[in-house]
Amino acid sequence: MPIKKAAFKDLRQTKKRTKKNKADKDNIAYLVKKAKKAIEAKKTDEAKGFVQKAQKAIDKALQHGIMKKNTAARKKSSLAKLLNKPTK
Repeated sequence: MPIKKAAFKDLRQTKKRTKKNKADKDNIAYLVKKAKKAIEAKKTDEAKGFVQKAQKAIDKALQHGIMKKNTAARKKSSLAKLLNKPTK
């Protein structure tokens, strides 16, 4: 446990940031999962909506430093690739 007053404040801030970052990451995972399920079910309109929402959430996470640049690019690219994949 921290002893100094500033250390207590830092601990509070860290807990708050951790909670926010986890919520953002969970939201991204949820949107990606929904997009992949919609793509597998061949619901293109629904899939496009989820992919757009996921890409927006990924961009926000990148902007706020929650996710690294290459990770964000990889996730967005894989989603776009799945969405644009020709159906058989």
